[in-house]
Amino acid sequence: MKKQIKYTDEPLEKFKTVADFLPPPSELIFKEDMVKVTISLSKSSIEFFKQEASTHHTQYQKMIRNLLDRYSAHYRTETQSSDTGGNPKHNIA
Repeated sequence: MKKQIKYTDEPLEKFKTVADFLPPPSELIFKEDMVKVTISLSKSSIEFFKQEASTHHTQYQKMIRNLLDRYSAHYRTETQSSDTGGNPKHNIA
């Protein structure tokens, strides 16, 4: 059995009010435009993402979208670097 907490009427210590640091709800909205597409993926890939999504209590479509977003962000940055004189590491055909 857990130890029971005893509450008393003792005075509270000095406390400090903290300014509101949370963003307003309008800043919590995902602002990037979405485009619906139809794509054929291998059965094994979909099974993998469905299993992982189930393990992490999320949707497999969100996982695939996140993967594609990260991939494109990585190569978008790399491409921009190569446009300014850097060497691209990979060519995608």
